[in-house]
Amino acid sequence: MTHSGTSRRTRVLAIGGSDPSGGGGIQADQRAIHALGGWAFTVVTSVTVQNSRGLLGAQPVEPRIVAEQIRALAGDFSIAAVKTGMLASSAIVRAVVAELTREPLSRLPLVVDPVLSASAGGVLLDDEGLDLLLETLLPLAALCTPNRPEAERMAGIPVRTLEDAREAAGRLLARGPRAVLVKGGHGSGAEVVDLLLDAGGTRCLSSPRIPGPAPRGTGCTLAAAIAHGLGAGRALEEAVLRARELVAAAMRAARPLGRGAPVLDAGPRPGGDDGEEDRA
Repeated sequence: MTHSGTSRRTRVLAIGGSDPSGGGGIQADQRAIHALGGWAFTVVTSVTVQNSRGLLGAQPVEPRIVAEQIRALAGDFSIAAVKTGMLASSAIVRAVVAELTREPLSRLPLVVDPVLSASAGGVLLDDEGLDLLLETLLPLAALCTPNRPEAERMAGIPVRTLEDAREAAGRLLARGPRAVLVKGGHGSGAEVVDLLLDAGGTRCLSSPRIPGPAPRGTGCTLAAAIAHGLGAGRALEEAVLRARELVAAAMRAARPLGRGAPVLDAGPRPGGDDGEEDRA
């Protein structure tokens, strides 16, 4: 769908929790997508109580309301890609899967960021919800983006080394997604090594570790930026590499807005997709 007089924007549907501090969740998704010149539609799955120092509470949204948000957006707007983050409960996972298997969303690239706990602390999806995610949502994904602790819980093995990450990625790939990216930010050493696995093989994506306190929202930002890239028609590896560049730049520009972890600054980036038409 195109509209005269509007800028071309890759439209991404971001489904996840709301972070009132703006450090993570759909607020971070929105900033990342807009920084790349896209447009974010957002569906709230949980209202969290958190700040830069930690997660204080969370109230999942009624699954029916989550489904109705998705249906309202999909019924009105053309969408190019979908990204999921915090899903909060098995009932919400079930509701989201039901909507994503309907036309037209079932035809779109889906990036699953398996948000299982908050970077500021606190469990965000219990074992029942995770089992359902693995069984029903993961097979729909173009890409799943766990960090090492998430990969451990999802694959059921310790993930301490790159070989462990490769084994975990293989186990997750067998669940049905087209690709798995195990992020290496929780590792140690001078380099951050992310492991990308798909049917074409394994690629290790390395970049210098950025010194300083770890900011919040890196996983949300990365997954949202990848979804934007896939929605814009880029190949998977190119979308991942561009998203990693955005996260690195945002980390270098991170600022301490509160008394805890700094917040990423994913400001507008050169090479966004502004133009003459919307993309969906």
